[in-house]
Amino acid sequence: MRKLLIEIPTWLGDCIMSTPAIENIIKQQPDVQITIFGSKISTEIFKHHPQVKRIVVDTSREQKHRLYYLYKTAKQLGKFDCTLSFRRTITSKLFVLFTNATRKGNYKRYNKKPTHQVNRYNDFVNTILNTNNSPAKLVIHPNPTKPPKPNKKTLGINPGASYGSAKRWYPTEFAKVASALSNQYDIIIFGSNKETDIAQDIEKSLLKMGVTNYQNLAGKTNIAQLIEHISQLNLFITGDSGPMHVAAAFQIPTLAIFGPTKDNETAQWKNKKSTIIKKNLECQPCMQRTCPLGHHDCMKQIKAEQVLEEIVF
Repeated sequence: MRKLLIEIPTWLGDCIMSTPAIENIIKQQPDVQITIFGSKISTEIFKHHPQVKRIVVDTSREQKHRLYYLYKTAKQLGKFDCTLSFRRTITSKLFVLFTNATRKGNYKRYNKKPTHQVNRYNDFVNTILNTNNSPAKLVIHPNPTKPPKPNKKTLGINPGASYGSAKRWYPTEFAKVASALSNQYDIIIFGSNKETDIAQDIEKSLLKMGVTNYQNLAGKTNIAQLIEHISQLNLFITGDSGPMHVAAAFQIPTLAIFGPTKDNETAQWKNKKSTIIKKNLECQPCMQRTCPLGHHDCMKQIKAEQVLEEIVF
């Protein structure tokens, strides 16, 4: 197999969890030339990958005639030995169908038993390509020109989660943890454009506590910059989110706070310096974007003191 077209997952975290499966393809086919097709956010993961020869951003959602755009794009990409899509949508199935490839495969869950998403993606590749590889660590190839690591240790806190409010721990608790660690670490607050309010709440709390050695980068970084900053951290405190998986790829010591989601399926993969913090309530995991019971106890009952007690790195 010389030429491979891969449609990657849309979400940042899912995309990173697909990297062990993709690396296994490269392990089997070291000379393969890969074209990546996917969202603007996810394609950034492969920006510095040595086997990726072309990246095409999927703008089909912005087009008036989405299916025609996907058909035209698939034809313009040329001929491939294989097309793989890590997505399950109808549009993805049609995109794969439209491509000019000898072998084609769309992601599906072959194992119905609960397992980590990394295993699901890896099973997909093994089934389509008739291989028997085990997934190794998450992989993000860093920018070769990244700046040197800061002299003082740096703590990153990530209060947001794009899935919904149920996955978010509280700004006041994040601030208490950051304040308690501010003598040991400089602090970086992360967040997307939609999470600037949460980050500002943390910032206000830090200032009330007399903490000034922080940067609020919420809404101020693109994905490449986010990856660069996280790769330099000494400690990361986050909810179940895309940045959590970025940290896992770089083996950053991480405290991951879980509420409504399944940590056995989406926790950090093969990061030996990762600790999961959760309450194990009867209502967990509900997998809802907002708390269906209205109390949000899975997050509300987690306090800053509990998180600080888990820092043993």
